[in-house]
Amino acid sequence: MISESKVGREELNLCFEKLMMVAAGNSGEGVKMEGVVISEWKDIPMELLLRIVSLVDDRTAIVASGVCSGWRDGICLGLTQLCLSWCRMNMNNLVLSLAPKFTKLQTLILRQEKPQLEDNAVETIANFCHDLQDLDLSRSFKLSDHSLYALAHGCPNLIKLNISGCTSFNDEALEYLTNFCRKLKILNLCGCVKAATDRALQAIGRNCNMLQSLNLGWCENVVDLGVMSLAYGCPDLRCLDLCGCVRITDDSVIALANECLHLRSLGLYYCQNITDRAMYSLAHSRVKNKPSMWQSMKGRYDEGLRSLNISQCTALTPSAVQALCDTFPALHTCSGRHSLVMSGCLSLTSVHCACAVQAHRTLNSIPHTAH
Repeated sequence: MISESKVGREELNLCFEKLMMVAAGNSGEGVKMEGVVISEWKDIPMELLLRIVSLVDDRTAIVASGVCSGWRDGICLGLTQLCLSWCRMNMNNLVLSLAPKFTKLQTLILRQEKPQLEDNAVETIANFCHDLQDLDLSRSFKLSDHSLYALAHGCPNLIKLNISGCTSFNDEALEYLTNFCRKLKILNLCGCVKAATDRALQAIGRNCNMLQSLNLGWCENVVDLGVMSLAYGCPDLRCLDLCGCVRITDDSVIALANECLHLRSLGLYYCQNITDRAMYSLAHSRVKNKPSMWQSMKGRYDEGLRSLNISQCTALTPSAVQALCDTFPALHTCSGRHSLVMSGCLSLTSVHCACAVQAHRTLNSIPHTAH
């Protein structure tokens, strides 16, 4: 942790003043508790300290943990969320320093503009932060498979993992991770070309049955076998991004339509092998899969597809997409609500959502006054 000798007394004073301003509502007056005015670091009760720390930025919380041993112990054991994305340099060393002390972390955001993290930092996280549920390692280009192996053993309670842009990971390591992190609900693999293969997706379908959201954007090695394995193994899947997965065909979408009844968002941008057959399968799934469920939801827009991106899917025709749009009223083409995205599909300009059609009818029903 950052000690008083390193931070300097002046910075600690500023830290204390900032904390006190938060506690006093920026009034500049001392904080009173049970008749006692808090005017020094050690006067603050631990419960109040943790409440104050929850209101300040993470950098201030880290500095505050260096004020004294009492604050260090209280903050390190009481803080459950930490974001270090503000650290532009030496994030790796900062993680190596903090992870052994902040052992109760449940959320850790390590998103980077320039790659800083190395395997030893992730291994330290895995060794000490066993309660971790949400981890963001996006754009960590320097990480290797060793990081995934470490997380598999040290962080089995992960629910949300973002490793988008981690291009060095391989499918074998990702498969290994899924054998241990079976509670995953949200997984971002965007750009993980070597990791997102049929082998890995089959492992996800086999081990991560609670998965609800998966981003496979621009993972060009993804093919139908992998997506079908996901559909059969992850029935609660609600959000799937397949944008740029140029090798998938209608078979992937058909499997999703038949097996993932809770699917709400689907990205198919630039999936040019997708044809009308896929659109009709999505439309028919509403009636074919558990018709009693759909009947009970009649008139409500909170079931079924709410977002669909078919931009650059140039093989689609207006009749198939209109049928899909008519089936799912939450898909909008109207201005400001574009949840059905069709950029680059010039043949689909005639497709309109229900509210756009209704607005057109209302406009036409208004009597025109004679001039």
